Amino acid sequence: MTLPAVSVVLVEPQGALNIGSICRVMMNFGFADLRLVNPKADLLSKQARDMAVHAKMLLRKARLFGSLADALADRSICLGTTRRFGKYRQDFLAPHEIPTLLTRHAPTVRTALVFGREDSGLTTAELDLCQYFVTIATDPALPSLNLAQAVTVCLYELSRGQHVSQGQTVNNTPADNKTIENMYAHMRRTLVEADYLDSQNPDHILRTFRRIFGRAGLDEREVRILHGLWSRIDWLNSKLKK
Repeated sequence: MTLPAVSVVLVEPQGALNIGSICRVMMNFGFADLRLVNPKADLLSKQARDMAVHAKMLLRKARLFGSLADALADRSICLGTTRRFGKYRQDFLAPHEIPTLLTRHAPTVRTALVFGREDSGLTTAELDLCQYFVTIATDPALPSLNLAQAVTVCLYELSRGQHVSQGQTVNNTPADNKTIENMYAHMRRTLVEADYLDSQNPDHILRTFRRIFGRAGLDEREVRILHGLWSRIDWLNSKLKK
């Protein structure tokens, strides 16, 4: 069984051994869509091919992207992995909770699991592109997992929980990430112009809205309604400034 609706996205992976190992574990658990954002290692090197073993075809089929936004543009549910906690990193899921989250939507809803750099993970700006955060509980003495090991844990839990979705009631189909990001860009411009967001640091408050709307899982109709709201505010603001 393969899970074509789920993509594994690696941001600037640095190790060919890790990339090859991830291809192998993807094939172990039935995943086939690997996306690499600005890889720093040769994914077709001998090291990568040796670690991939019988999953070399996933190395050859891997898609390359210049930015995380491009890699996630056609995805509707994006889960960013991180081990860091802070002001903008709250409401974490454990890997075993991912299948329960996905049962709210049809199995065909396009999903991405996003993994950061081996040495520094994902930036806050990159996590902004994800609706949910995933963290793996580890011992504080050595909290950081190897990249391929982290991918293995998440894919195992997702694969193991797939049967839960059978017979479940499906809610809305979320809009894709490109549509959502266009709405956020409009929202940002509108609320800065209305002096609601600080023009020097608009993302401070905007990140809270990202968390709210991310949990809601906006569909395309809801995104159009929000665009309409921002357009109405734009119109009112232009009238006030005349």
